[in-house]
Amino acid sequence: MDVLLDRAAAIGARLKARRETVGVVESSSGGLVAAALLAVPGASRYFMGGAVVYTRDAREALLGITTAQLGSVRSSSEPYAVLLAQTMRARLGTTWAIAETGAAGPTGNRYGDAAGHTCCAVAGPVARVITLETGVAERAANMRAFGAALLDLFAAALDAA
Repeated sequence: MDVLLDRAAAIGARLKARRETVGVVESSSGGLVAAALLAVPGASRYFMGGAVVYTRDAREALLGITTAQLGSVRSSSEPYAVLLAQTMRARLGTTWAIAETGAAGPTGNRYGDAAGHTCCAVAGPVARVITLETGVAERAANMRAFGAALLDLFAAALDAA
């Protein structure tokens, strides 16, 4: 978690100074990003909410995205990460939303992605999306790496906005 706290503190300070807000959707990072952003004093000025969307049922219940609405978009893909971020942003009415979806390990997912695979997206005044492959099968290490990647992507989007 410590690897995320400094990143989150810097992002939180920027969001507060800019009077901007964020919503978070996580899957394989398991809520680490939300926890890091909430660990910053004054987080209530920018953090509007978040969800760990780990299953289809959670996706439908928390974001209202049904399997039928997905069409050919599959989990653990860049288009899926973008959809999660855009949906959270719209539902919460935030300036920004960030999302992560992947396979923490120790095995891959049912879509053929190896452990250590994640896709991260930012929706807001600037949109970004990346895929990260850590090449590691250790679950906790991947969760931290996924969270760091999402926060780094968000910081880059803030820089560009």
